[in-house]
Amino acid sequence: MGMAQDAARTKSVGLGFAVFSAITFGGSGPFAKALIGAGMSPQQAAWLRILGAAALLVPLVLIFRGSAGLRAAKASWPQLVLYGLTGIAGCQTLFFIAASRLPVGVALMLEFSGPLLVVGWLKFGRKVAVPKSAVLGVGIALVGLATVVEIWSGLKLDLIGLLAGLGAAACQATYFILIDKLTGLADPLVMTAAGSVVGAIALTAISAPWSIPWHTLTDTIAIGERSAPGWTFAAWLIVVSTVVAYLAGAAAVQRLSAAIGGAVAYVEVVAASLFALLLLGEKLSTNQIIGGVIVLLGAFVAQSSVGKVTPPNVPDTVEDELDGLVGAAPGNDR
Repeated sequence: MGMAQDAARTKSVGLGFAVFSAITFGGSGPFAKALIGAGMSPQQAAWLRILGAAALLVPLVLIFRGSAGLRAAKASWPQLVLYGLTGIAGCQTLFFIAASRLPVGVALMLEFSGPLLVVGWLKFGRKVAVPKSAVLGVGIALVGLATVVEIWSGLKLDLIGLLAGLGAAACQATYFILIDKLTGLADPLVMTAAGSVVGAIALTAISAPWSIPWHTLTDTIAIGERSAPGWTFAAWLIVVSTVVAYLAGAAAVQRLSAAIGGAVAYVEVVAASLFALLLLGEKLSTNQIIGGVIVLLGAFVAQSSVGKVTPPNVPDTVEDELDGLVGAAPGNDR
């Protein structure tokens, strides 16, 4: 009886961490959009966020993981470099570009179509027999995407923003595939720290940090009808929406099943839309809301079904890769 209670308590704590992680991740869009509106480019806002996270996470790795953490990072450095380029730098930068040109909720919804791309890559790229329910989920989500962009009347969304959102989804899909390969080689803290270092270095070339309007950090910046010093927005992005969010997500994954952790992460889309409504006054159209719900439903069906059904006669490495689709919480790449 005691063991059952302990297990239930562990899952409850894990659920709390997962919801908290999703909410803190969801707060990144409006604050980044405020910095971008004040003069920073999306690339510069992403670089500042990633560099700040690296500056906080690397010391944490040294303190809590020591030389073992460094050895783990060294042993899997090729995967960590790719993770930093796609799951950290690519995903965050493309999301910020999309969020600067589209409603935050729509940008994040586009990014969360990443699991659909994973299913498509496994089916057509790797020729893996994925479950029919996964294919059904992809079909549902595509209907939702068509509804969001109102394809029947021509694309109404900003084309660059739309492409950036889908690019973020592609980076997220790469993250889903990489995360499974890194399981057991590097823990989430080491992965996030190493990926942040790689991402910050990679973005230095394209963000031109030497031209950042640093005065925006001391200026009073508007966010909707409110205003605050720019440094408070940067601090939120770095500390709350990155470091705290990643650590809470790692704590959740350790206490929940993969399927539950992946499902709860979709709370981030709702949280981001609410943050954007409250802070920026952004309202989604009826079609965008309906389409967004359909997209998330399809992505959830695709993600969950792949994790529940193992294709017959598939080598263990492919089975692990399919499991990784659900094991990686979608929120862990922003």
